[in-house]
Amino acid sequence: MERCQHCQIAKKFCICEYQPKPSEKVSALILVNVNELLKPSNTGRLIADVIDDCHVYQWSRTEPDTQLLKILQDDSYQPIVVFPEEYVENRERLLDSSRLITFADKKPLLIFLDGSWREARRMFRKSPYLNTFPVLSIKPEALSQYLMRKTDNDNHLATGEVASLVLEQLGYSKEANTLKVWFEVFRESYMLTKTRIKPDVTRPHLKKFIERKQR
Repeated sequence: MERCQHCQIAKKFCICEYQPKPSEKVSALILVNVNELLKPSNTGRLIADVIDDCHVYQWSRTEPDTQLLKILQDDSYQPIVVFPEEYVENRERLLDSSRLITFADKKPLLIFLDGSWREARRMFRKSPYLNTFPVLSIKPEALSQYLMRKTDNDNHLATGEVASLVLEQLGYSKEANTLKVWFEVFRESYMLTKTRIKPDVTRPHLKKFIERKQR
C-alpha cells in the first residue's frame, strides 16, 4: 500500500488537505517509544495537528535529546506529565484543579508518553528527567463516561484520545473537541483499507469535520 508520508493513511484516502487550524493556547511534548515510530496507526501525531507548539522526540532512558532537556528547563513552560495516578508513587506530584491555578503565569507543556501501555509505564519509571514535574491524570468519571461509548473489546485509549480528555479537563474545550473529531476522521480513513470490516465509504466523520470547519 502506498501511504501518505504525513498522515500515514493510504494516499487515496489522505486527510492532509483537511488539517485543522492548530491552537496556540497550550503546548505539548510527545516522547515516542521507538516501537511506535513506524506504526501508521499511531495517533500521537494527531496532537501535533491540533497544537501548534508541539515538540516530538524519541524516548531514551540514558541519552535524552539535548534540545528536549532545554525545553523542559524553559522557564516559560510548566511541564505536566500525563499519566494515570495509580502508578504515581509520590502522591505530592499529583495535580488537582486548585494546584493548577498556581501555574497561571506559565504556559502548560503537556507531556505525553506515546507507546503501548507496558512501554509507557517503563518510560514513566525510567525517565529521571521527568521526576520533578507534576503529574496530571484523567478524572475517573471522565474516563468511565468515555469508555461507555467504546466497544467491549476496545477499552484502551489511544494517545490522541487521552490528549482530548486531558485538554477538556484543563478547560481547553475547543482544542479538545477538535482533537476528538480529528481522531475520528483519522480512524475512519485509516480503517477504509482494512478488509476485516465493511467500511463506510461515504466517510461520515470526514463530512462532519468539513461541515464543522465551514461554520
